[in-house]
Amino acid sequence: MNKPTLRKLHSTLAPIILLPFMITAITGIAYRLARSWFGLSKDQAHILMVIHEGRFLGDQLKPIYVLLNGLALIFMLVTGIVMYWKSISKKGIFSSKATDKKTAPDS
Repeated sequence: MNKPTLRKLHSTLAPIILLPFMITAITGIAYRLARSWFGLSKDQAHILMVIHEGRFLGDQLKPIYVLLNGLALIFMLVTGIVMYWKSISKKGIFSSKATDKKTAPDS
């Protein structure tokens, strides 16, 4: 897959999955902090786990939400890493030419 197509897929998908990612991250962090720092019981912080795990969608949609959220995260990570790697390899940061210039004695 070439870079423009990969970049286009990445940038098209990003706004769509931003909300589910933010909900998952915020409720996960809030649950952990509520339990650890603020001493809430499991029952008191239960609503955060319901939202975090997608249980509010019901038994049929919960597995789909979790699956799509996980696959989207993996996709975004992989495409982001590939785009980043291609950009730094074009700049020559990790190429042998760049290291040869640094180690060559000045004339």
